[in-house]
Amino acid sequence: MNITLALMLQLTIVIPLLSTFAIVVTGKYPNLRESVTIASCLILIFLVVNLYQGVLAGESISVFWWELLPGLSISFDIEPLGMLFALIASFLWLVTTCYAIGYMRSHHEKNQTRFYACFAIAIGAVMGLAFSANLFTLFIFYEVLTLSTYPLVTHAGTEKAKKGGRTYLGILLTTSIVFFLLAIVITWFVAGTLDFTPGGIFTDDVDKVLTGMLLVLFIFGIGKAAIMPFHRWLPAAMVAPTPVSSLLHAVAVVKAGVFTVLKVCVFIFGLDLLAVLPTTQFLLYLAGASVLLASIIAMRQDNLKARLAYSTISQLGYVTIGALLATSSGVIGSSMHIAMHAFGKITLFFCAGAILVTLHKSKISDMRGIGLKMPITMGAFFIASLSIIGVPPTGGTWSKWYLMMGTIETEQFVLMVILMLSSLLNIAYLLPISFHAFFPKLSRFNASASSTKSLENRLPIFDIKEAPLPSLIAIVVTTLGCLTLFVYPQPLFELASAVLTGRE
Repeated sequence: MNITLALMLQLTIVIPLLSTFAIVVTGKYPNLRESVTIASCLILIFLVVNLYQGVLAGESISVFWWELLPGLSISFDIEPLGMLFALIASFLWLVTTCYAIGYMRSHHEKNQTRFYACFAIAIGAVMGLAFSANLFTLFIFYEVLTLSTYPLVTHAGTEKAKKGGRTYLGILLTTSIVFFLLAIVITWFVAGTLDFTPGGIFTDDVDKVLTGMLLVLFIFGIGKAAIMPFHRWLPAAMVAPTPVSSLLHAVAVVKAGVFTVLKVCVFIFGLDLLAVLPTTQFLLYLAGASVLLASIIAMRQDNLKARLAYSTISQLGYVTIGALLATSSGVIGSSMHIAMHAFGKITLFFCAGAILVTLHKSKISDMRGIGLKMPITMGAFFIASLSIIGVPPTGGTWSKWYLMMGTIETEQFVLMVILMLSSLLNIAYLLPISFHAFFPKLSRFNASASSTKSLENRLPIFDIKEAPLPSLIAIVVTTLGCLTLFVYPQPLFELASAVLTGRE
């Protein structure tokens, strides 16, 4: 094993955590504090890219930290799914930090040092989770991620923020302790190991009823995947500032949830066992119901962040469905959708925050004509919407293609129809926002002719006012990511395909 790469693997976890102390120390000097944050982001990207290149070269990279009991240790290993997650999270930490600098300063947010410090801890937890070699290690960093993001959800300090934080913490801790931890303990006793293993860790003669119930415990226990009815924490967390919403929906929390679902399905159960368990079909339909119901609820939301929150719940269901289909197409589609959704949804949240800090609008019904004033932002919103819908020329096309192929291969035609209906609902609740923003005269969206005319007087065509430059740069970067993943998806596809074998 390459010792240098093993050191780099450990540094991906340690550097974000060390940067937390540097951020706190420099907290009185905003420019220095944010320079420390950006430097930490760049170092992390450097480390992750080098690890990726090492894996491409065929290097085996693993690290052992501490053994609590025989066979129960804190250790790390690199496999393709974890590598994919780490690449996304490290890059989007830099982009979100850039966005946050513009947003937090323009919005005159308090406790900015605490924000950047907790953000760094969360990214360190994501790196530990992504490279976990076993369920025990993953669970530790899964919980650290929950605790480190709680202060971000309650950032505003208002009663509403505290209430949202209690819902966030209550649901995530309850599901992880009552269901997830119990599932891990049962797995330890049944299989005798918690190590992630290609093909799964259960023997051929394992009791199918027991493992079927175990699968239910895992899916319900991984609350960050937001499967209904354990989804309320996600809309409740929308009281947080937009950079936090972006962190929750694209960089860390929800992606940690669906990543964990995929890891458990592929490396704990294995696709062969998963396909024959008696509860798999029930969970598939439950995930399908989450996809459809969340899309319907999203259509009824006038608050933009609330609509995007329910959209996220729906899109997470796609990843869960792909994992539970137990086919190569399903796993590839789910793995790719983690990346595709990350770029699309973070762009949408960036745009929502830009609209808030620039025009002080949060309700969709108040956004008619704003494309005349914020053309770059609303153009980005349109492109990101296409990616969430899953149509060319955006990256979401490929992940949804493979997910649809997975439903066809397994003859899950009900789920195929659900995915198609969901995409149509995506169109219904996302595209009208851009349409009314650019074509207010054609809008009949809760607007009379006189109110539309009044709006146009307030938003003259040549009075362009975009978000602060750092935020605008972040929006453009993630929008280009949505387009780039369509024309050049090959590296992502190769990582997703390698998930099936557990190696490059």
